[in-house]
Amino acid sequence: MGVIYLVNKKTGIKYAYSNEAYWDKEKQQSRARRKLLGRVDPVTGEIVPTRGYTKKKEVESDTLVKPGPVPISKVQRSFFGASFLLDQIGKFTGVEADLKACFPNTFKQLLSIAYYLILEENNSMSRFSHWNRLHIHPCGTDIPSQRSSELFQNIDEAGRMDFFKKQGKRRIEKEYWAFDTTSISSFSETLKQVKDGRNKENDHLPQINLALLFGEESGLPFYYRKLAGNITDVKTVKQLMTEFDVMGYRKVSVILDRGFYSRENINELYKNNQKFIIGVKLGLNYVKEVLEQERENLKLWSHLESQFNTYGICKTIEWEYEQKRPQKGDTLKGQKRAYLHLYYNPEKAAKDQSDMNDYLTSLYNDIRDNTRKEYRMKDYDRYFDVSETPKRGMKISPKEGAMIEAARNYGYFALLSNEVKEPFEALSLYRSKDVVEKGFGNLKDRLNFRRLQVSSELALNGKLFVGFVALIYLSYVKKKMQDAKLFEKWTLQGLLDELDLIELFESPEHGRQLGEVTKKQEELFLALGITPPSL
Repeated sequence: MGVIYLVNKKTGIKYAYSNEAYWDKEKQQSRARRKLLGRVDPVTGEIVPTRGYTKKKEVESDTLVKPGPVPISKVQRSFFGASFLLDQIGKFTGVEADLKACFPNTFKQLLSIAYYLILEENNSMSRFSHWNRLHIHPCGTDIPSQRSSELFQNIDEAGRMDFFKKQGKRRIEKEYWAFDTTSISSFSETLKQVKDGRNKENDHLPQINLALLFGEESGLPFYYRKLAGNITDVKTVKQLMTEFDVMGYRKVSVILDRGFYSRENINELYKNNQKFIIGVKLGLNYVKEVLEQERENLKLWSHLESQFNTYGICKTIEWEYEQKRPQKGDTLKGQKRAYLHLYYNPEKAAKDQSDMNDYLTSLYNDIRDNTRKEYRMKDYDRYFDVSETPKRGMKISPKEGAMIEAARNYGYFALLSNEVKEPFEALSLYRSKDVVEKGFGNLKDRLNFRRLQVSSELALNGKLFVGFVALIYLSYVKKKMQDAKLFEKWTLQGLLDELDLIELFESPEHGRQLGEVTKKQEELFLALGITPPSL
């Protein structure tokens, strides 16, 4: 059988075909029959089989190998407890089933890498071989660094989006979704989306941005998107709405930080019938107007919620809706009902004053030392007058009026919603977006994603996806630990280490034997909602 290679002119994808000879009885001549084997990986040059070809091979192999458990061929003792925990979480969350449906040929290897990232904090893939010799895990074999790179590169966009769709549908109508972005630094000069951008952590390295979507009630992530490092939060909402439509999400409720606020984004949310809660700046004209009317009324005891140590009220407003219609060349206008929530928190007022004092001091020092920063130029002029004379040199005078005006809003903040009328329900939901920030912390620190050390776009996409899968497991454990108040006695790493001590002994003569499970370990499994292991 010969193999020929053809390139699809439209997509540029290279495919491999078998070229089998056969005898045509009707024409009494030898002819060639082509059969698609699969696409050619542009990086490795290997043939990636089509689903039909793979399925046939699997059927053929089934006729040769009898079904049943894999026989034990060697004597070994492995750590088992933490892997067992992750196995059960994969079943409860549907991650294992969804991953298998989307990546049927590699899902076990992807799960094993995710387990490794979770259980071996901050370790690179070069240490996987050592970890493999000591642990039970889904694929059960070593995954060398080169093989893991190939796995990352073969995670395609269709499979990734299908996984998001399946995970989202498990929770689509049960909760609000909290959406936020973070930046991940990189030294790579070959990644197209690594750009200089405004970094939330004051990190001056080039970066990419990563958007994450979390369920506020489940505490689990089920969508992420990679962005160029110079893309700001406010530009991502329209694309988010588009991808919701692609994945079949309808009437989703989202929670957004005020960095996503713009009139265009609010109009886009209304246009797509999305329910939302979003932070808004006090400097917006319609917010200032209502706040001035309610400033004193807001601080009445009747508006205090002691649980939050915060005063809050809700005012119904009319949102001036606009929708541009390019095909008709006009703009559709109207009014939509919205709920503006205003809050005052005394503790926040004290913190705002302290933060502002520090900020004003840093502005003053920049001017004095001639080290002004470009992104602060407006604030230098807003809060200080600077003059110079030949005799006295530079004179820096504070603009007291501007500082007094800024101080008037210490402790105040505002939210906007098109669904939630009760101010403290809105506040409780809005604060649940902290799960996204904690998720970013897990992704960067525990999963070793603070610096991206990959050299190709395909490897980056794959590594991010496997890291995201690992983040689902970590988020599940953290949520269960919080609900059971386990953080009072345990750290996340300490709990995983304690469960990881449970061993599994295997030998051809005696089969599989589970090691001792202590009462403490049984209690931890039960607190996490998992039935302790037994054979």
